[in-house]
Amino acid sequence: MSFPSDSNRAAPDAAPTRSVSFLDAAARGLAPPAPPTPERPRLDEATASRFADVYRRLVAEIEKAFVGQRELVVGTLVALFSGGHVLVESVPGLGKTLFAQALGRALGCQFGRVQFTPDLTPSDVVGALVFNAKEQEFVFRPGPIFTQILLADEINRSPAKTHAALLEATQEGAATIDGQTRPLPRPFFTIATQNPIESEGTYRLPEAQLDRFMFKLVADYPNVEEELKILVAHGNNVDIKTKLDAIQPVLSAAKVLKLTALVDDVYVAPQLFDYVVKIVRATRDFPRLAFGASPRAGLALVQGARVLAAFRGRNYATPDDVVPLVLPTLRHRVVLSPEAEIEGRRVDDVLTALLRSIETPRL
Repeated sequence: MSFPSDSNRAAPDAAPTRSVSFLDAAARGLAPPAPPTPERPRLDEATASRFADVYRRLVAEIEKAFVGQRELVVGTLVALFSGGHVLVESVPGLGKTLFAQALGRALGCQFGRVQFTPDLTPSDVVGALVFNAKEQEFVFRPGPIFTQILLADEINRSPAKTHAALLEATQEGAATIDGQTRPLPRPFFTIATQNPIESEGTYRLPEAQLDRFMFKLVADYPNVEEELKILVAHGNNVDIKTKLDAIQPVLSAAKVLKLTALVDDVYVAPQLFDYVVKIVRATRDFPRLAFGASPRAGLALVQGARVLAAFRGRNYATPDDVVPLVLPTLRHRVVLSPEAEIEGRRVDDVLTALLRSIETPRL
């Protein structure tokens, strides 16, 4: 995933209309639709500029403790303000826990962590009713899921029954314990991690659960400059707690929710909707892919493009906001064909070829 610089495109004055065949409408027994009313961005430019400033400040604060991995940082923030969740795949020791802690502090939100293990039960995640002998009644003891920024570490080390405890939380923002549904704190954002190189003692996440994650982000080894910076910083005997304490909250939980609500006001032109639909539908019959993406992938692309546009200070989205999000959105939602696996193809390479086969619209 890369985040290219913005093109010098002007904001559209009005959304172009799309022609609909009279015969198509007549075949459905409908009258030809009237031309739609031209739309304009509902998010004013000043607010979009402030959104970009908040984004820059968040990144600056996170980087006080966490070095590099810009794609992980940006992808996570896009998912957060889109109301989604992320699955992070990386080898151990790249600082995922540190990043999640730094993110929670910069956002001014509560942070919690669950280490998934084979013996972890659903009640260990969501909580349980505990008998209070003094009061002679059962009281609810919330589990670690009752937080705002949740790190679900090595999620694939627990069986499916424990995975299921997260499904309701990530989709509904609530957890049901003993028949009673309890809302989770808002915002609720999950960063789940998994190790790609060790399969012993792991449980593969089913496609239905993978589809619940807005993005699958791949964290790679740092480059030479970043690794040197990490070594120098830790060689100065500055512990992690001191680094985290240096992070100043940029937002609060209430402000995060307010900014998230503003994202829907970023303008998306009809041509961009068509572009996203073409990308998603192409995954269903593209060579080397056995199974394609669901409509949920299109929703993630559109909403993510809105957030990325706001991060860049614009109140309208362009193809430059869609393209960097294609791999994170689709890599966990498609399945390679047996031929592609035999040939040693990578999902990212196939998706890159797919994207190049689709004409980019000019807005």
